[in-house]
Amino acid sequence: PGRMPTIRYWAGAKAAAGVESEVVDASTISAALELVTTARPALAGVVPHCALLVDGRRVGADEPVGAATLIEVLPPFAGG
Repeated sequence: PGRMPTIRYWAGAKAAAGVESEVVDASTISAALELVTTARPALAGVVPHCALLVDGRRVGADEPVGAATLIEVLPPFAGG
């Protein structure tokens, strides 16, 4: 069976996605991001500049995900 992590978008990533969050069937963060950038092309220019957090910790794109994983996509913020 596939894994169904939830991706939550913040700020500019949320605007580019057009949704606050979505569930995808992927086993790694990079696979999840590939699915959403293919489905939502406006994200393709935003995601490479974003920090990726899982359970409040910054992770890389090759991080495996589990069924209950929440992937947060945070674009850079001005002044921070």
